[in-house]
Amino acid sequence: MTKVSKTMIAAAAFAVIATSAFSQATWDFKAGMAYVYGGPGKMSAMAMAPAEKNHEAMMKNAKKVPENTVFFMDNGTLYSASGRLDPTGNFYVN
Repeated sequence: MTKVSKTMIAAAAFAVIATSAFSQATWDFKAGMAYVYGGPGKMSAMAMAPAEKNHEAMMKNAKKVPENTVFFMDNGTLYSASGRLDPTGNFYVN
């Protein structure tokens, strides 16, 4: 998995960890910010360098996160699965 993919997954994980499991609030990702999952208990956010060359380098290996991707932690490891959660937290495969 590329660093960019890990960064994108980390961004989603950061939002998941920062919000309650039952929250209906939307995630607030901001342009120009990077959200990084560095391992169990290690989340960070930082401004990215604004240079076009930096953006091109990140986009070169970036992958769009598909709709209905669920991020979750298990034994200190971050995972993702294709599916959805109902309002009670039950998981369903699409």
